Amino acid sequence: MSERAPVWKTKNPKAKSGQSRRLTSSQKAAAKQRAAKAGRKYPNLVDNIRAARSKAKEVSRT
Repeated sequence: MSERAPVWKTKNPKAKSGQSRRLTSSQKAAAKQRAAKAGRKYPNLVDNIRAARSKAKEVSRT
């Protein structure tokens, strides 16, 4: 297993413009759906990260 720092201890990724990336409405919906499936009322950091990564993979494939 690789030894990586937990996500809450890493720095925020920055876009080239100097601002962090925002989730799209579809990414937010995916994060909310994932939270609801896990029994949480609101999405947490991990839900948001997974939503952002899954959308990035979909865009890069096409």
